[in-house]
Amino acid sequence: MTSAPTRVAPGTRARPGGRGRMPRVRIATILLALLALLAISVVVAIGIGPARIAPADVAGTLWAHLTGAHPVLPVTQDAIVWRLRTPRVLTAVVVGGGLAVCGAVMQALTRNPLADPYLLGLSSGASTGAVLVLVLGAAIALPAAAFAGAMIALLLTLGISRAAGGDSPTSTILAGLAVSAVLSALTSLVIFWSSNNDSYREILGWLLGSLSGADWADVVLVAVVMAACALPLLSSARVLDSLALGDSAAAALGVPVDRLRIALFGCCALLTGALVAVSGSIGFVGLILPHAMRAVVGVRHRVLLPASFLVGAVFLLWADTIARTAFDPRELPVGIVTALIGGPVFVLLMMRMGRRRMGRA
Repeated sequence: MTSAPTRVAPGTRARPGGRGRMPRVRIATILLALLALLAISVVVAIGIGPARIAPADVAGTLWAHLTGAHPVLPVTQDAIVWRLRTPRVLTAVVVGGGLAVCGAVMQALTRNPLADPYLLGLSSGASTGAVLVLVLGAAIALPAAAFAGAMIALLLTLGISRAAGGDSPTSTILAGLAVSAVLSALTSLVIFWSSNNDSYREILGWLLGSLSGADWADVVLVAVVMAACALPLLSSARVLDSLALGDSAAAALGVPVDRLRIALFGCCALLTGALVAVSGSIGFVGLILPHAMRAVVGVRHRVLLPASFLVGAVFLLWADTIARTAFDPRELPVGIVTALIGGPVFVLLMMRMGRRRMGRA
């Protein structure tokens, strides 16, 4: 059993483990199946709501708006599809996919299977910035404030980590936990002092995670930031694979470990800030879904990152659909739904990993 780790080291080939050698045909089939599932889910989810609309009519309406063809639905239903539900569904797609990608990248950078945007304080920083502008009544500045909060949290985490003895994954994680705790306390303090403010209910709903106010401007924001971050993240896939060997081994392969880690953390901070700005705090997406995809497509990040995006998009899309329809006309915060689903799933993943470790012992 001790020979298993040696298969992790084909160097720059970056295939850490037997699961990384999955046939290309099977990988392509899985990715295409996930893409098809996402496309079908988008069409079906748009049609679900108080006013039910058939998937064929939804597809026809989307096609009409994209091509300029004649509308297939009456004006009211057309507006429901295009102006109300489509922006929300597309926002859920990008937010879910982006959170899953951030989780996969951060788990590689820290070599910690529990890493996600919350671990290094990114989400807490974005939440603090967003809550401050909501209390001040400057909601128009929310995206900028969320991004600034995430970047400040990242700088604090990296600064504390370096002051404590280096940029090792362990010190970075511990610093991130401390920063996250302080920023969460600061956010709670702001909410406490604004408890009589008209914005209190809006802040509470936002902190629990909600896509209820998503519009086309939100779609454009998260899509642009996701596209800007996708290229550097995907181009770093093999380098992320090499980090599984450890910092020393990766540096021996010519990887500028410290510089790369800071750059990719910054990319995750930018993406997290944009996602949190439009959705609020949504947990478990970046934690459990990369684990699930590793069990399906292997550990190579060239495949893991797009697979995580697709499954994260599908997961949050349906979680939000449940949130807005399960107790109609009342709407649940989507963060509650992701926690109710993600908690038990994470326990099952932990039990599975525990049995696997016992089998190798």
